[in-house]
Amino acid sequence: MAKKRATATKSTSPRAASDAAVPVVGAREPCPCGSGRRYKACHGRAAAHAVTELVRRPFEGLPGECDWVALRELVPAATVPLTLRDPLPEGVPSVTLGTVLPMAWPGLRRDTGAVLLGLQNDAASGDVSRDLADTLTRALTAEPGNPVEGRRPDPDGPRLQDLLDLTAPFVPEVHTGFAFWLEDAEAATGEVAASLEQANQAAIPTVRLTGVDAAYWCETPEKNHLRWVMPHPEEALLDALARLHTAGASSLGEGTRLVGSFRAHGLVVPVWDLPAGMTADEVEKPAAAFGERLTETLARTGPLTADERKARSGFTNRQITLS
Repeated sequence: MAKKRATATKSTSPRAASDAAVPVVGAREPCPCGSGRRYKACHGRAAAHAVTELVRRPFEGLPGECDWVALRELVPAATVPLTLRDPLPEGVPSVTLGTVLPMAWPGLRRDTGAVLLGLQNDAASGDVSRDLADTLTRALTAEPGNPVEGRRPDPDGPRLQDLLDLTAPFVPEVHTGFAFWLEDAEAATGEVAASLEQANQAAIPTVRLTGVDAAYWCETPEKNHLRWVMPHPEEALLDALARLHTAGASSLGEGTRLVGSFRAHGLVVPVWDLPAGMTADEVEKPAAAFGERLTETLARTGPLTADERKARSGFTNRQITLS
């Protein structure tokens, strides 16, 4: 969790307040503490530090952390119903997480009062969870039929972990397009229908595997891929992948190849190249078998061999960080 702002213990002005009591305002506005200085030169300094400090695993502690990462970074179109810890406000029938919303809005209050929360947005702070919680809080009280714009969250504001029911399941539904933007997509006409069609054409076909967690098959013109967000500690996972690769046990069948991994929101995402004709259904069984091999290999704690160290070095040299 991001560090909170330090609370002032000594006041130099009768109008000065502790950092915790000073609301967040625009950087060039007068500081609410009454000092006469601009916010960015006064209490905004501590606030700016707090909101830019990077939270390495913003979704840690949420059910389906690996799927949160996948929907944030990998999946074009998907939705998940969200259950809040507290009862929904009157007039809000439901809250739904979406990968991306029209016009890249952070949030949207439908005409019906239902709330859509967009996951794939630029972060205004170093804590994606706090950004999303701020948008969700404002969406719950927004006027129906209006989007919720992005803003810098209060560094002491709630995070998703504070707002969501942590016992509720998190099961994404992957879509072939963005019809979920509209309550009646089939009735769309004119510019709305054209914009929706253009967005749908740009979406890479993606399928979430059912036999393992947080593994997503996708289809591209030249080859298909499997990208699998894994919850294991990075060092142990890279050791295990190196052991499997050296033993010739890292593939998912003929014509497939483990080509490397990337890091996203504190988790490692191995990536396999698949033949162009290999469907998501066809990768289910070999992925489950690989998952069993990986579990067994993760239990090994001895030092790597020279060949395994070489394989591990190859993985880490090609690894990139998305967030």
